[in-house]
Amino acid sequence: MSRLSPYMNMPLIAILRGVTNDEVVEVTAALIEEGFTMIEVPLNSPNAVESIRRIVEAFGDKALIGAGTVLTVEDVEAVAAVGGKLIVSPNMNVDVIKRTKELDMISAPGVATPTELFAAIQAGADAAKAFPADAIPPSTIKAWNSVTPKGYPILAVGGINADNMADYLAAGAVGFGIGSNLYKSGKTVDEVRSVAKELVQAISAQ
Repeated sequence: MSRLSPYMNMPLIAILRGVTNDEVVEVTAALIEEGFTMIEVPLNSPNAVESIRRIVEAFGDKALIGAGTVLTVEDVEAVAAVGGKLIVSPNMNVDVIKRTKELDMISAPGVATPTELFAAIQAGADAAKAFPADAIPPSTIKAWNSVTPKGYPILAVGGINADNMADYLAAGAVGFGIGSNLYKSGKTVDEVRSVAKELVQAISAQ
């Protein structure tokens, strides 16, 4: 069983790229109220580690919270220091995966080829992030699932919206990371909430 399993009743990771410290708690509250249980603040957001600290403090008992765009071992350690539990990367870096696991965190590196996928599995990643999904068709996910260990979680991230989820789920993806379709700088909390509601309804209908 994957360590993501407890959170997969709602298999959506909210990617809050560009979120600020001042708004992150309110945005996260709205997402959790709408049913999200996994929240990622990419480290190229303003003062991202501080945002992670704030939402861990506020919601650490209600959601899996962590960082995206994690590129180095030092990044992993900085997120661990503020209580983050989820490490998501755009790439497959064995050192990042191994340090994540040493610190008892959940690792979801980005992969774009079978070679990267199996390297991630061998390094101990808890899940693989098919990224960017808009360049990885459902047929590719289906092919990967035919050769990976049974039940290994593959998440589709990049270009995912309420309209294309069904195709990826049918191909064997188990969940999604949702970025700019859900949140981007300048969106109001109400706008984020509205999209979150639509996404939750779409995934619940599958």
